[in-house]
Amino acid sequence: QVQLVESGGGLVQAGGSLRLSCVGARTNFMISIMGWYRQVPGKERELVAQISSGHNTNYADFVKGRFTISRDNAENTVYLQMDSLKPEDTAVYYCNQHLTIGNREYWGQGTQVTVSS
Repeated sequence: QVQLVESGGGLVQAGGSLRLSCVGARTNFMISIMGWYRQVPGKERELVAQISSGHNTNYADFVKGRFTISRDNAENTVYLQMDSLKPEDTAVYYCNQHLTIGNREYWGQGTQVTVSS
């Protein structure tokens, strides 16, 4: 069982910034779409942002212009820079590695992000 390792969550005031990091599985990293999802209690997990190995990105409308996803293929790591944070961004953020061959995917354990008003 592959477990991704996330870091960088915490407590921040509204308008502040946080940077999340996730070390993915080195094997097959270059054929993986890396993504960040988030979940609040009682709601389904939702996509925040994705990035392909060629650095093509996709963002949820509610984070466009505020969050930036990036990846370092040499370090098999994906980042999520979160700026202009809002209280409604409070959630557990999960890293996802989706293999484009074989259709497998792996998840991190989740990291709590709390934005105070």
